[in-house]
Amino acid sequence: MNNGIESKRILVTGGAGFLGSHLCERLLKEGNDVLCVDNFYTGRKENVAHLMSHPLFEVIRHDVCFPLNVEVDEIYNLACPASPIHYQLDPVATTKVSVNGAINMLDLAKRLEVKIFQASTSEVYGDPEEHPQTESYWGHVNPIGVRSCYDEGKRCAETLFFDYYRQHGLRIKVARIFNTYGPRMHPNDGRGVSNFIVQALEGKELTIYGDGSQTRSFCFVDDLINGFLSLMKSSNEVTGPINLGNPDSRTILELAEKIIDLTGSNSKLSYKKLPSDDPVRRQPDISLARTVLNWKPSIELDEGLKTTIAYFDDLLSATA
Repeated sequence: MNNGIESKRILVTGGAGFLGSHLCERLLKEGNDVLCVDNFYTGRKENVAHLMSHPLFEVIRHDVCFPLNVEVDEIYNLACPASPIHYQLDPVATTKVSVNGAINMLDLAKRLEVKIFQASTSEVYGDPEEHPQTESYWGHVNPIGVRSCYDEGKRCAETLFFDYYRQHGLRIKVARIFNTYGPRMHPNDGRGVSNFIVQALEGKELTIYGDGSQTRSFCFVDDLINGFLSLMKSSNEVTGPINLGNPDSRTILELAEKIIDLTGSNSKLSYKKLPSDDPVRRQPDISLARTVLNWKPSIELDEGLKTTIAYFDDLLSATA
């Protein structure tokens, strides 16, 4: 028991990843029994090492592409490589974990008759023709491009979730996650924030793809996890999909210059060709989250970046 609230046994797939580890930590703080499942393809043991001594925390090495037979009260399905470098390394495996992983977790939730959360993505919108993106927008996705394994895999996972909802009456929660950053990001995941911070701290040139005018909206991880928990605790009628992200839109060039300033680095900028199908604009409309969940991000970009820079500074110092 915790503050009069009954403790739950909660499964988090991808629990040793960037987002998963933060979610596990928060669920434990709320007094829950947490089962972290990860095959450590991109998840890292270091992300959950500080939780290993917790009496209510357990880790299982498992690939969700295969069925899992456990007894839990809730499921958060976060298992999937989420950065282009990682999900394009083995695109077939990426599609499998998105689709087969979703099926296996949905079947588990169906057998146990428990609520299940799906970590979907803003990538379901593709390179959007609508700006900012609302949940009613169906997207503009290349089904055969180099990013399709992730984009279409996540779109198919959403399809499966809503078919299980309609066909089996399963209680589902689907969140579309926009660019999130913070401590425990993988240092080599190829994303803008982690790339720029590591390059700036090492005094290297910051690599900008394209001319840097493409926009992204950066949400600090603590804000996002608050959104996860709010969505999961909402009434059964609230299924999503629901956008979770920061509507404060910035250009990639602006982000790079800000990180150089905050790190005190002398790094210069270098420009490379924009990757295929890279979205030009990405900004969430969070009107639904504000209305239904009473949720909005509260951590400003400078504050979140300072915390993230300190994390990477410590990480690089430890491995120097």
